Amino acid sequence: MTLDKIIKELGLKVLTEEKDFSKVTPSHGYVSDMLSCVMTGAKNKSIWVTLQAHNNIVAVGLLLDVAAIIISENAQPDADTLQKANEEGVTLLSCEKNSFYVVGKLWELGLKDS
Repeated sequence: MTLDKIIKELGLKVLTEEKDFSKVTPSHGYVSDMLSCVMTGAKNKSIWVTLQAHNNIVAVGLLLDVAAIIISENAQPDADTLQKANEEGVTLLSCEKNSFYVVGKLWELGLKDS
C-alpha cells in the first residue's frame, strides 16, 4: 500500500511539501504520544500516529526515517515545526479524527505492526 492511497482513504491533509507519495510504501504502523516509546518501538518506514504537533516529532521522525507522521485530532504544528519538517524531508499529515480511529482505518487498509 502506498502513502497516496492512505492519504486519500483517510482524507488526510498534507501539511508539508508535496512529494510523489505513490512511491512511498509504509511498512509498519505505530501509535504513541510518548517520544521515548516511539524511539524504541517504531520501525523504519513506519507511519507514526500521534496527537503531538511540536518540533520534537520532526527529530524523532527523522531519526527513525518514518514514512509519515499523522497528527490526529486536528492538532496543528506551528510554522517553525513545518519549516523544520520540510527542511528534513519529514512528511506531516493531519486528521480531524482521533488516534484510535486513524489506527483502525490503517489496520483495515492492511497496514500492520509486523
